[in-house]
This record gives sequence, structure tokens and C-alpha cells, in this order.
Amino acid sequence: MDLITSTQVLAAFCERAAKFDFVTVDTEFLRETTYWPKLCLIQVATDDEAVLIDPLAEGIDLSPFFALLANPDVAKVFHAARQDIEIFVKLTGRVPENLYDTQIAASVCGFGDSVSYDNLVRAIANVSLDKSSRFTDWSARPLSEKQRLYALADVTYLRDIYRALRNQVASTKRAEWVEDELAVLRSVDTYIVQPEKAWERLKLKINRPRDLAALQRLAEWRERRAQEMDQPRSRILKDDVLYELAMQRPLTSEAFEKLRAVPRGFGRSAAAAELMALLKEVESLAKSELPSMPERYRGPSPKGAVGDLVRVLLKSVAEEHGVAARIIATSDEIDALVLDDDADVPALRGWRRKLFGEKALDIKHGRVGLAATRKGVISIPISPSAD
Repeated sequence: MDLITSTQVLAAFCERAAKFDFVTVDTEFLRETTYWPKLCLIQVATDDEAVLIDPLAEGIDLSPFFALLANPDVAKVFHAARQDIEIFVKLTGRVPENLYDTQIAASVCGFGDSVSYDNLVRAIANVSLDKSSRFTDWSARPLSEKQRLYALADVTYLRDIYRALRNQVASTKRAEWVEDELAVLRSVDTYIVQPEKAWERLKLKINRPRDLAALQRLAEWRERRAQEMDQPRSRILKDDVLYELAMQRPLTSEAFEKLRAVPRGFGRSAAAAELMALLKEVESLAKSELPSMPERYRGPSPKGAVGDLVRVLLKSVAEEHGVAARIIATSDEIDALVLDDDADVPALRGWRRKLFGEKALDIKHGRVGLAATRKGVISIPISPSAD
């Protein structure tokens, strides 16, 4: 169970792995004190072998492994792949080709939403994993025997899980469902954070255009600085500081010192000087240059009775078809559907519309009602004269 620490040994393994239909992949990384995840270990398994690759080994070149990731003839199987793929996108600029995520497959096979790897191993392989090494320091060397066993288990049992789920997806004719979800993971845009759009991840707690303009610029500044310094966003500025700065817009060091959210003395820092220059630009914007506030819906709340009924329908449909509700529609999508019959959401497209979206619109417009029976919730057509 030695680590692969040389490019030559890595290349030989990747050459062998390329002859298989699929490989299972996982990573161990650290991110608590950085913006970018620090890759500490790569685990890969084929039908014949399972290996640990040490990306921290002196002089190792990971190019042979990256070539394996780019090989379209070999499926790359992950569980809960998003963070792993983010690492590889940062290192290579590409998403692994022929990607498969068993967490997504499990969600359409009745294992629930975001099922954990150890729960799948228990359910499919009938094995209970020792997860006590999960939060160890994966950057420290040498790795203990216990760490190595833990890391290998993340890809060895994944082989059986992949086969079982792939067969179940095929037998239930739900490959299209899985492919729809994988499309998001396979898009490189999913992993590239554009600083100018960083404000979109914040909850909009402001209601004036100039405040929004300030928040947009502040969030962009924080994102760029976090990336450049490789530090978590919260170490640069916490979210509540962004909101206070956007609304108060201090233009002097003294004004900074009066804010509750910023540390004492921050107003005299170089960062504060940059922020003041940025906020002065916001103050100088003409009204015509300010961003438009998102339109606020003035009709019935999607959190009201209609939304509640649609959520009951979603739960019923999910249970009937043995699929995680989130795969069919998210809470935000239900809100959008209640507000707009033509909302641009997955729930109103493709197989989701046939399974759920059409029924949801029928409920919204009073064409269908719901009734509780011993067999569960069923839909009942309502005649127009029933008003």
C-alpha cells in the first residue's frame, strides 16, 4: 500500500488503467485556511488494483493522471464529485471526460437526497466503514496505515456501488434523469467563480439601487482579493461587513471606525483605502448608471397555500417513483413555478415536466386537487363548474 511518489510509476499505472471501462476516483484535500483547495492525496481504483497517488511528492508530475481524466473511453466515477472536480479544473482547466457521480445516481434510485458514501457502502456492499480518519491532516507525511486504509476504501467499494447503481438506473429507464443532473457537473462554468458575479451568492438584504451597486463592487473586490491571497472570503471580509459597508458607504477613516462590523483600526489599513476609493466611485455614479433592483413579485406568496399544495405534490411524486424530491424540483423552482407558468426552471422541462411540472400547473390553476388515501396522496381532476 505504498504511495505513488514518482512520475514513472504513475505513468505505468495510468497506462494500465486506460485499458478499463471505468476507474473510481476520490481525493483528500484541505481548505479550512485557503480559498483554493490544497490537494493532498488522490485515490484511484480499477478492477485489478487500487492506488494512492501523492501529489505532494517532490518532483512528481501528475500529467499522466490528468491524461487519464481526459480520456473519453474511460468513465471516471466519483461520489459527490463537485469539490473533487473543482480541484482538477483548477489544475487543468478541464472537467474530467466521461464523468459519473454515484450520489446523483443514488438519488434517482430511491436512496434519498445527497446520500453519503458510507451509507451507500452499508446499503449495497453490506460493510460499515471506519470514518474516524476523515478529518485528519492529509498534508502531513508519512500517512498512517489507518489513513491509507480509509482512503483506499473510498474507491474500492465505489466499484461495486457504481455497477449496482448503473444496473438499477438502466432497469428503471432513468438514464436520462441521471444525464440531466450530470450536465451541470460536466460544465466547466460550474467551477469557475467570476468575481464580478460574486454578489449573486449573497442574500439581497438591501433595497436601494446605490446600495446594490456598492454591494456588487464590494463583493467583487473581496472575491479577487481572496483568490489572489488564497484565503477564505470570510478572512477578507465577512458577509455582514459587506452589507454594512454597502449601506453606510464610509468615505473616511473616521467613518470606518464608527462601523460596528469592522475591526478597530481597519479604517487606517491599505484595504480600507481601496474600499474607500471604490465607494467614492459608487457615490459618483449617475442614477442612470445604477443597477436595477430585482423585481419584487406583488401577487400571492409562493410560500402560501398554493406553494404548500405543490410541495405536497412533489413529495407524493417523489415517493411514488422512488426518487429524491430535490432531483425533480428544488424549493426555489417551486416558488418560480407558482409565480410564473413559463418559469425557466428544470421542473418545467423534459422528463421533470411530464412527471411533476404539468401536475403542478394543474394544481396552481385549480384543474386538479389532492386527496389523502390509505395508499397516499392522489390527484383528482376538478371540473370547471366546481367553483
